Amino acid sequence: MDPVTHALTSVALSRAGLNKTARLATPMLVASGLAADLDLLSYFAGPNIYFHAHRTWGHSLVGSFILAVVVAAVFSRLAGRNGQTPLPFARAVGLCAIGAATHILLDLGNPAGVQLFWPFSGKWITLNLLRELDPWILFVLLAGLLLPGLFHLIGEEIGDRRKTKGPYRGAIAALVIVVLYIGARGVYHSRAIDLLLSREYHGAVPEAAGAFPLSASPLNWRGVVATANTFEEVEVSFAPGSYFDPDRSLTHYKPEPSPPLEAAQNAPMVGRFTGFAQFPLASIEHVEDGYHFEVRDLRFAPSPGSLPEVIAVVDLNASLRVTREALQFEGSTKH
Repeated sequence: MDPVTHALTSVALSRAGLNKTARLATPMLVASGLAADLDLLSYFAGPNIYFHAHRTWGHSLVGSFILAVVVAAVFSRLAGRNGQTPLPFARAVGLCAIGAATHILLDLGNPAGVQLFWPFSGKWITLNLLRELDPWILFVLLAGLLLPGLFHLIGEEIGDRRKTKGPYRGAIAALVIVVLYIGARGVYHSRAIDLLLSREYHGAVPEAAGAFPLSASPLNWRGVVATANTFEEVEVSFAPGSYFDPDRSLTHYKPEPSPPLEAAQNAPMVGRFTGFAQFPLASIEHVEDGYHFEVRDLRFAPSPGSLPEVIAVVDLNASLRVTREALQFEGSTKH
């Protein structure tokens, strides 16, 4: 998820009662809830570093615990300055662990997923439920955090001086609604997968299918289906009056088996990339001095304002020897 959503979720957790457990609870929850996204800085180090750093160590169980301990240590030290009451380190670690865990749970919902069990396993885990920025979640969190304060101000203006539990109840309500919303998306995601696997596509039987969030509505999904020779992209909608037509899918043909294709696919960089990709679409073309091979993950569709996705590229000479293998950002013209 985007950093704003992570920060608002941490504030909501604090107002829901965690702010009463320790001094500096809110800044600790926000800092630990955002810390994992420091790996976004790896984007500026290039596609290779970005591919191996983003959503890996900082989004794993081990890495998240380390980040929680570091953040807790910083705040414990700050809290004890100038003769103030010390902040128990164990309590600080517990709060920071909650913030870090919430970050992982939200990012599990995005198609990119996380390497949850790094460094013991490089497997990527994703639920494919949420877009990177979900306006409904943002709206609910903002409403739950801001409206109680607004109602309190209105009450003071009309002379109501009673203490209110509005901030607490608003935060609880916002968190519950977000959980229910994600649950609803999970139900529709499962239905979309079942629908995609139940049809044929231009006469071809599906071997695997994925459903990815197409918009802020849980009723609309972008389906990707793998058949023996193609990948099919098709929209799935559960909106009233909608009709699913598999023959309207956009067909991507897999390249025919060939010695150049096999040589490119055996490159180590391609192996690492296909370990990440859910629907790896390869292409190979004959160029003047050999062959140029690219593979990208159809799980990701171009989205305005988002960072470009990483693809794997391999260059072969006329003798099918690898002259270059690399990761690059999609849309880059570097050869």
